[in-house]
Amino acid sequence: MRLSELMSAMSPTQLTEIALVIFLAVFVAVGIRAWRTAASEHERAARMPLDDGERQGGAS
Repeated sequence: MRLSELMSAMSPTQLTEIALVIFLAVFVAVGIRAWRTAASEHERAARMPLDDGERQGGAS
């Protein structure tokens, strides 16, 4: 079955529900990643707009 056939066989309600499930899965994944990231990484990212392009610390 081709994707176009599958999409035309679905109702708008089913497509909306699938979109909601995908959105929630991505939202939860981003939330978990943000929660598990170290505080020092968040602080470094917060200072990034204020840096003058100088690298501090280790590798590039």
